[in-house]
Amino acid sequence: MAYQKFRADQLFDGYRMRDDQSVLITNGDGTVKEIIGLADAGDDVQYSPGIVCPGFVNCHCHLELSHMKDIIPRETGLVQFVTQVMKDRHYPEHKILEAIDEAESEMLRNGIVAVGDICNNDLTLAQKSKARLWYHNFIEVAGFDPKIADLRFDKSKELVEAFASNQRASMVPHAPYSVSFELLSKIIHLPGNGLLTMHNQETPAENELFLEKTGDFLDFYEQFKIETEFFNSTGKSSLQSVIDRFLPGQQVILVHNVFTSEEDILFVKNKDHITPFWCLCPGANLYISGKLPNIELFINNDCMIVLGTDSLASNDKLSILSEMKTILQHFPFTKMENLFQWATLNGARALQMDELLGSFEPGKKPGVVLCAEDLERVQRLI
Repeated sequence: MAYQKFRADQLFDGYRMRDDQSVLITNGDGTVKEIIGLADAGDDVQYSPGIVCPGFVNCHCHLELSHMKDIIPRETGLVQFVTQVMKDRHYPEHKILEAIDEAESEMLRNGIVAVGDICNNDLTLAQKSKARLWYHNFIEVAGFDPKIADLRFDKSKELVEAFASNQRASMVPHAPYSVSFELLSKIIHLPGNGLLTMHNQETPAENELFLEKTGDFLDFYEQFKIETEFFNSTGKSSLQSVIDRFLPGQQVILVHNVFTSEEDILFVKNKDHITPFWCLCPGANLYISGKLPNIELFINNDCMIVLGTDSLASNDKLSILSEMKTILQHFPFTKMENLFQWATLNGARALQMDELLGSFEPGKKPGVVLCAEDLERVQRLI
C-alpha cells in the first residue's frame, strides 16, 4: 500500500502542536495511519515550511446567500442587515446556483472539509449532493408570531425531509428575536433533533427586546407588519430567556455571541442538560457591526469554542484561516494551539463528525492542510 508522509515546521494533530521532528503518515486515500518521529519515518518524507494540520471545520455558513457578496454595505448594524437580506436576496436561480458552486470551491481551496450550513430553501441541495465537502444542514425556521407556528414548522419539516434523503439535517430556530416560544417548542421536540444551532446576541437590540420590550426590533417588526402585542418581556437576556427550553441531551451551537456577557456564559455553563458550543464569526461581526465578542471571557470560562465564516453577504471570503488571523490580530494573547483546536477538532465535535474528522488519529480521514506560520496562506494537501 502506498503511503504519504508529511512533515512541516510544526504539526498540529488536533490536540497539540508538535515540532518539526514529527511525521504524519497516511494511506493513499488520506486515512491516517500514525504520527512517528522523523528518525523512524524512512524515505519520501514530504517537507513543507509552515504548519500542517487537519482540515478546517466551518461551523456556521449560509451558502445559499453567496450571490449577495458586496451587496449590503458594511457596518449597517444587524437590524438593517437582516432587513436588506430579506428584501434583496431574490435573484434569478441560475445566478444563485453559480454563486453556490463558486463559494463551495472557495471553501475547498481554503482547506475546509466540513460545514454547518444554514438552509432556508433547497437551492444548495444539488451542489451538496456532489459530496465534495461534509455538511450538516441546519434547516432554519423563523416566525415571531405564534399564530404562524404550525405553518412555519410544517413547511420546514418538508425541507428537512428533502435534505435528509442523502444529507445530515436538523431543524433549528433562527434566533430568539425571530422565533416564538410556541415555534421553538415544536422545533426542539421534533424527534431526532439532537443537534441544533441558533444565532445568539448579535446586537444589543436582542437583549433589549427581552429585558424591557424596547429597542430596534420593535421598528423592524412594524416595518414587516409582524404582530408584537402577544410578546411580554422576560426581564432576562435573550439567551437566558430561551436556553432552559432546550431538551436534555441536545447539543446547541450558539453563533456570534457579540453581546454575550459573562453572566450569560455562566448561566449556560450551569445548565447540565445541554452541551453548548460557542461559534465565533469575527469577519462577519466586523462587517455587520464593526464589533467583536469579548473572546477573553469565553477562554477564561473554558468554553468549547468553534469557528464559522457566516455568508458572503457578510464577509469578504469563506476562510477559517482568515477568521483565525482576525482573532489573533484583535486578541494577540490567544494561543496558536487553541486557535487550531477551535478550527479543527472542536468544530468536528460540534457537528458530531469527530469520528472521521478533526484530528490526526489512526483510522480518521480529516484532510491535510498546510498553513503559513503567519496565517497568511493555506494549501490543501489532501
